[in-house]
Amino acid sequence: MALAAPPRLPKPMPGFLRTLQFAASQTVCHPCSHRRKPLPVPQLRRIALRAPTILPLAVSEAKESAMTEDLPDPPVRIVAIVGEGSVSPLKSAPWQEVMLHTAKRLKWVDEGGYEMLVFTDNLCKSGDENATTLQRVSSLADILVIVAVTDQESVMWIQANCVNIQNIICFESSRDLVNKLGGSYVLSEKKGKLFDKIVGFSQSKKANESEEVVRTVSEAWDRHNSDDIRFCLLVIINAYIRPVSILKNLRSKGFSTLNCMVKNCGPQILNCLLDPNCRKALQCLNQCSPVDQVCNYRCIASYESPNLEAFSLCVLQKHNCLELDAKIPEKPYVTPMEKFRGKDLCNETAEDLFVGWLGSLNWSWRVVAGQNPAYDQFPCQYQLFYRGKAKGSFWYEPVFQVKTLEEKMVWRRRKYRVKRGKIPGTFYFSVLDNGVVSNEFWTIVDVNNDLSWALFHYSGAARVAGQSYTGAVLVTPDGAYPKDADRMKLALALEKCGIKDWELYTVDNCSCIDPPLGIPEGASLHSMIEVKDQTWTAV
Repeated sequence: MALAAPPRLPKPMPGFLRTLQFAASQTVCHPCSHRRKPLPVPQLRRIALRAPTILPLAVSEAKESAMTEDLPDPPVRIVAIVGEGSVSPLKSAPWQEVMLHTAKRLKWVDEGGYEMLVFTDNLCKSGDENATTLQRVSSLADILVIVAVTDQESVMWIQANCVNIQNIICFESSRDLVNKLGGSYVLSEKKGKLFDKIVGFSQSKKANESEEVVRTVSEAWDRHNSDDIRFCLLVIINAYIRPVSILKNLRSKGFSTLNCMVKNCGPQILNCLLDPNCRKALQCLNQCSPVDQVCNYRCIASYESPNLEAFSLCVLQKHNCLELDAKIPEKPYVTPMEKFRGKDLCNETAEDLFVGWLGSLNWSWRVVAGQNPAYDQFPCQYQLFYRGKAKGSFWYEPVFQVKTLEEKMVWRRRKYRVKRGKIPGTFYFSVLDNGVVSNEFWTIVDVNNDLSWALFHYSGAARVAGQSYTGAVLVTPDGAYPKDADRMKLALALEKCGIKDWELYTVDNCSCIDPPLGIPEGASLHSMIEVKDQTWTAV
């Protein structure tokens, strides 16, 4: 449970102390080091022949040891210390709130796997029981995260009390605070960079691996969004503490990968290498961490081409040469809206809500803001939902701009097949995106009665790319934020998704010239509702 340490408390809160029972009841030693291995059966028999009275005790110990072997790993313990009153670049949200929300989002990855506690640095200077509690909890931490701590007294307290923590990462804090990964110090030499020089690593392979972790964490943090803040912590956990399920197996398997590619996809590989755009895409992807979705998708969107699609379709989708896997995240589970205009939501009406303004306008919706840093931040996003010619078919085609890595503005378009979920307002989406299939689960969280705005949540996975993700999009007819009168209702809808307002990217809808819109001939639109309000038809 992630709780903040309130400033200037005369004594610790009882509820807060209950969350810190692990600090009072356990030693610094890893619990696994105390587990006993079961005694072999022949040894038990010899003991029984020499001293029958020992047998019950030996058997009891063997059973106890066997039971402890099945115990789950203890949670990774993370302590965050943030500067009192410090403000983040995430729409000026307090850093304390941002880190508390990060603690909650870690639970979505593994409910019992991570325990993160958040404190403000004023406790370091309090000199009372709160400071003692912080000291005790910090001594048991696997990771210490320091954010926006510049007060010299706080810096000195951290230097004196946190020296034995194996992993310490400092963001936007005093340069007197030193980073540490896996027990080795990481020195920062250039202003603006998180880590620049690694010392203390005796093996070059270990140094190279740590340099990659450093680069990945530094680049992710500099993007300043909630997904990447959590991503930074998961990367460090995966590298220095234990494997993280959503990050593991994202490396090629060496010879087996190469053999699979050459054996099955020779022509596709050659065509890609001879195509300048496809070759640039591979070179760009090679510079990204395999677990960095923002970097990877920007490369793909910048340099997509038929040869890149053929390459990915063969190497990844058809033959899974990288031997990757990923599943659609189960958390957060977001419930769909139950009623629209006073009536129970049915599948037909839910599809009509997706269709939205198409017919009155040339699009269903325009995206105002989104939560996912990899997929929701593109400029000029148009949504096209429509019913296909085949009975029961339903399609979604997003149209959006991409600012490529070469600073060009280009239009992109995708086509999703959409099928109804078990509950009205939920849907399964699937798309072939540059040769890789992505499957997604969408939820209609809320739609205003006048269709002036809607909020859609999604979770998905590109299985053979080894990537899973979640996100949400706020949409309106004209791409502008909803009226202030609707802000409370929107806030409640975001809360259902576990999303804070400051997590949303505002989409740039300023220069959306000649979007490639249009739907197939013979497509149909609404079946249950009518778009009566013509206010938006002049948009």
